[in-house]
Amino acid sequence: MKVLIVEDERTLAEEIETFLKKAFYICDLARTAKDGVEKIAINQYDFILLDLGLPDNDGLVLLKEGKKYNANAAFIILTARGNLEDRIKGLDLGADDYLPKPFSLLELQSRMQAISRRKFGINAQLISIGEFNVDLQQRMVFHNDFGIELSRKEFDLFSYLLLHKNRPLNRMQLSEHIWGNFADDDYDSNYIDATIKNIRKKLGTYGSVDWLETIRGVGYKIKCAS
Repeated sequence: MKVLIVEDERTLAEEIETFLKKAFYICDLARTAKDGVEKIAINQYDFILLDLGLPDNDGLVLLKEGKKYNANAAFIILTARGNLEDRIKGLDLGADDYLPKPFSLLELQSRMQAISRRKFGINAQLISIGEFNVDLQQRMVFHNDFGIELSRKEFDLFSYLLLHKNRPLNRMQLSEHIWGNFADDDYDSNYIDATIKNIRKKLGTYGSVDWLETIRGVGYKIKCAS
């Protein structure tokens, strides 16, 4: 998933970035409200981590603007401000959570995971699809308790489609949310197709993958009844 960290404290921003990258998130950094707005206007993010005490503007202003461009993103306010009024304003403007500084990076990750579970209606650790079970935390796919090894990018693509089940996603959406700025990654439109082919081949050895559909002229979708 793709995350924007809007934080002017360089050390903290880099600590968050390093930690989340190890947890397989794609991260962009912004140190000012202006930079944050520019990134939000041209990119789609799954999470936006927002400091309120930015040098050029109040983070609450950025939150309001950000909702216009990234309506589906989850906003988490990270701030040293502890007063109730700011928390209420942030939540009223659409923030999904509020984490006062100093905070634990493990707690931040836990809150992000909790937001994802609520957003995608995940109530159990394992997600079932066809004959398979997927453990998002362990990043494993199981068939009859047998673990199937997927590469990092294969699992990222598969799990992102699974979280957005029954929703067609185009190649640009998949590339941006899973691998970041495709222009920086020597993006090839065939790369998504090749990765899907590998997923089908690996899982298809154990069971049917008819639920992983190709939407002609659009991209891909995981179709399931629930």
